[in-house]
Amino acid sequence: MPSELEGPPDAPSSKPLTARSRVNDLLTRHGLRADKGFGQNFLVDPSVLHATLRAAELEAGDHVLEVGPGLGVLTHALASAGAHVTSVELDRRLLPVLEETLADLADRPGGGSVEVVPGDAMHFDLESMPPGSLLVANLPYNVATPIIARALESGRFRRLVVLVQREVGERLAADPSSPAYGALSLLVAHFGRARLMKSVPPGAFHPPPKVTSAVVRVDVNPEATPDPELFRLIHQAFAHRRKTLRKNLEYAGLDREIVLRALAALQLDPRVRAEQLGLHEFTELRRRLQAASRAP
Repeated sequence: MPSELEGPPDAPSSKPLTARSRVNDLLTRHGLRADKGFGQNFLVDPSVLHATLRAAELEAGDHVLEVGPGLGVLTHALASAGAHVTSVELDRRLLPVLEETLADLADRPGGGSVEVVPGDAMHFDLESMPPGSLLVANLPYNVATPIIARALESGRFRRLVVLVQREVGERLAADPSSPAYGALSLLVAHFGRARLMKSVPPGAFHPPPKVTSAVVRVDVNPEATPDPELFRLIHQAFAHRRKTLRKNLEYAGLDREIVLRALAALQLDPRVRAEQLGLHEFTELRRRLQAASRAP
């Protein structure tokens, strides 16, 4: 009996979709090659695929948004696990490939389904996803950060499992005072908790990228809501990493005395840098700045 990664026995190829020979065959027959402009690197390592599925902890009937299905490797596995997958693909050249690689899903038990949506994920209506959905995707590196931010701010997802450049993954999960810590780390911390689940070498993809990747899981706090004022303060604080927090806020137009008064109220050194503060400290700093600006 074929696994969820294989085609039926009478298919032109019964090899797994992660097999390099299957990938090469699909690309050759459809006259395609990976396009750097779309950030395409096709997964050819089944261990990474299984790690992604384990991190997702899918339940039958889950609604999943996938961005950039490529050849349908992850798409097929998600639907085979019983998920209802909405897969957004910008490269219309891949639509015939997906039609081929996903064709056997209709004959499989388990209740999963796939809707392939041609278009740009940056403009996809996230409100169309049911609350409590999952985002599970091998994200194109060039749009990974804004897609993650949009998903978190939408309030539609209970969990994100993404395959991203390792540097981005480290920023998502970084703690204060660590080299990777920054505005993205705080955005994620506001909405939930990020964990690096697996390091992924370049050879796990065809063609191999020049960087190491990582599977990252973000468990989202259902009570979290966007806080534009807090996010604005955080971005101002990290605008120039070599500068102190006070200097960055002054560059952003805040009055020096107000900033000093707020830092003193929090018992923070005037020379403190933004990367030394956690989410709680930034939340309190925002409150103190507002109070200091109202004081006579």
